[in-house]
Amino acid sequence: MLVLSFATAFAQQAQPVEMADALRSSGKIYVVVGTIVIIFTGLAIYLFTIDRRLKKIEKDQQA
Repeated sequence: MLVLSFATAFAQQAQPVEMADALRSSGKIYVVVGTIVIIFTGLAIYLFTIDRRLKKIEKDQQA
């Protein structure tokens, strides 16, 4: 029974995503991608600075 449910799930053809097509056609997809890149860059910088601070605190405690 489990095998049959997986067979029917994979047998369906993939339908295009309408929202992505609309964003791509209007050029707004670049705004979405840019926003995601800015958020991930900000998170990476934030985590890097926290790591440096923690290393400094650990070094000061050992001395």
